[in-house]
Amino acid sequence: MSEERSLNFLEEIIEKDIAEGKNGGRVHTRFPPEPNGYLHIGHATAICLNFGLARKYSGKCNLRFDDTNPVTEETEYVDNIKNDIRWLGFTWDNELYASDYFEQLYAFAKDLIKKGLAYVDDSTAEEIAAIKGSITEPGQNSPYRERSIEENLLMFEEMRAGKYKDGEKVLRAKIDIAHPNLLLRDPLMYRIKHAHHHRTGNDWCIYPMYDFAHGQSDSIEHITHSICTLEFIHHRPLYDWFIEKLGIFPSHQYEFARRNLNYTVMSKRKLLQLVNENHVTGWDDPRMPTISGMRRRGYPAAAIRQFCDTIGVAKRENIIDIGLLEFCVREHLNKTANRVMAVLDPVKLVITNYPENTEEWLDAENNPEDENGGSRKMPFSRELWIEREDFMETPPKKFFRLAPELIVRLKSAYIVKCDGFIKDDEGNITEVHCTYIPESKSANDTSGLKVKGTIHWVSIAHAKTAEIRMYDRLFRVDDPSNEDGDFKDYINPDSIHVLDQVFVEPSLMDVKPGEHYQFLRKGYFCVDVDSLAGKPVFNRTVTLKDTWAKEAQKA
Repeated sequence: MSEERSLNFLEEIIEKDIAEGKNGGRVHTRFPPEPNGYLHIGHATAICLNFGLARKYSGKCNLRFDDTNPVTEETEYVDNIKNDIRWLGFTWDNELYASDYFEQLYAFAKDLIKKGLAYVDDSTAEEIAAIKGSITEPGQNSPYRERSIEENLLMFEEMRAGKYKDGEKVLRAKIDIAHPNLLLRDPLMYRIKHAHHHRTGNDWCIYPMYDFAHGQSDSIEHITHSICTLEFIHHRPLYDWFIEKLGIFPSHQYEFARRNLNYTVMSKRKLLQLVNENHVTGWDDPRMPTISGMRRRGYPAAAIRQFCDTIGVAKRENIIDIGLLEFCVREHLNKTANRVMAVLDPVKLVITNYPENTEEWLDAENNPEDENGGSRKMPFSRELWIEREDFMETPPKKFFRLAPELIVRLKSAYIVKCDGFIKDDEGNITEVHCTYIPESKSANDTSGLKVKGTIHWVSIAHAKTAEIRMYDRLFRVDDPSNEDGDFKDYINPDSIHVLDQVFVEPSLMDVKPGEHYQFLRKGYFCVDVDSLAGKPVFNRTVTLKDTWAKEAQKA
């Protein structure tokens, strides 16, 4: 029996709240993405956390889109975010949008104006920044800070009515221009943006800032535990200030440390650059750290959930080795992926004593890790494709594959002995000649021979061709965002290598996008959406072993 995992600090808070009867023992979380890009593996952590806590404590979790910036947000992103969450295995209790609350937020803002706690400012963004002060120096009051309540109400209503241009006026909270927390130095609440919104169209030309929309949306939904990443810890006093001054439901914010992966970038802005500048084929490029990219590459949802659970929840940010994610992927696929044969770098093998124009259909086990995995029929004939690396003219010691006078087992078939080979004029091996032992057939071997090596193969007469996309890490340095110069200078030029004439067994002609396979001895692969009937395309999901760890040890 495995040892039960100890509670993380958020679970401790929730269990204490439940024990004390806070919020009637109710747990209600939310996942609030901004629909301005595709979700990445960092969002997966937040998804697993928010939905997982609601599930564990029989609570609810809302999906609320923070759609307060019409310039960057699109319906495409909304749809993809919903697909990603469903694919990860979660279902939201309510699908909501910050734009659902535009009228209520506007009323909240007018309430603060009436209380003398907000004012309209005519200053430009540059002028506001110039008098904001610094960590060591207090800011200076805006010349518009003491406008009357009546004037502020009128101007704010005129802002909504579209009387002013973008940037001409803003609404600011009146807090303390000398506050040690710079975020409380009369922060912006509303700005003017004459832009089409993906849901409200042209109904609004003023939009609330994140700090004003977020806490109030939580309060409207009666969220009990508003969980954010650590960079929002300094926003919490402002979150609490708005709720207190409005006298609304006291949602509370809690922060956990964001987890970054090495050999990639997690900033939406940088990911968008990679897409727009064609360094990748799109948001779902299998090299991207987006959830859709990982799904297309073949990362199982269960493996991503396992990864998120393994790294846990903490209060200190750090970089997680992507090798841990790949370990979770291997562990899952080892149990679920069928084993098949594919030859990536072929050389011809001729079994000289096997009858010509003869074929056998041999039993091949689908997955030795799955007792219910069953088997399939594999065609076998006189001429086979094998991997070029599985033959050596002059092998080193402990080479347990094919070489002159050496024997090896052909997977699920016979033992063969190498008798010779043929070279072309340039010295390249073109054919390997072997003889087989008829009584050595797998599962019915009476030969008494012991072999140390087993290799895979594909019957030439039955082989089909496929395209293989060999993906590697997108960046060649551990933390590209922390290096000198442009992060794109550190893109790995060998992050993709396409093999367009790979020979595969005929069973792989009926595959469907998203299906997972282990190509024996070559790695785990996933069927890509670019596949056509009779022309499958496979993405390498992950190697069989952690090759990067070995390279790091060499360095």
